[in-house]
Amino acid sequence: MIKPLGNRVLLKMKEGEETTKSGIILTGASQEKPQIAEIIEVGPGKLVDGKLEKMEVKKGQNVFISDYAGTKVKYNNDEYIIVKEDEILAIVE
Repeated sequence: MIKPLGNRVLLKMKEGEETTKSGIILTGASQEKPQIAEIIEVGPGKLVDGKLEKMEVKKGQNVFISDYAGTKVKYNNDEYIIVKEDEILAIVE
């Protein structure tokens, strides 16, 4: 199990669409890189002036991140991204 520290968040990218709305099947190279990820685990928060600042995001939420955000890690043959909470652009509802 990976447990992020501080104000970091563990994400797993959502898979891209393999067919267009009109039914055309896309090859791997032509698929757009997805920017939506699911939050797998959340750190405890950041210490500011000796007080713990809680996280705004929660485990299980889907979020938008920028293309180059975070650090990619591999664990048990799965790929994850660890980002700081302020690298998350928006929550998908």
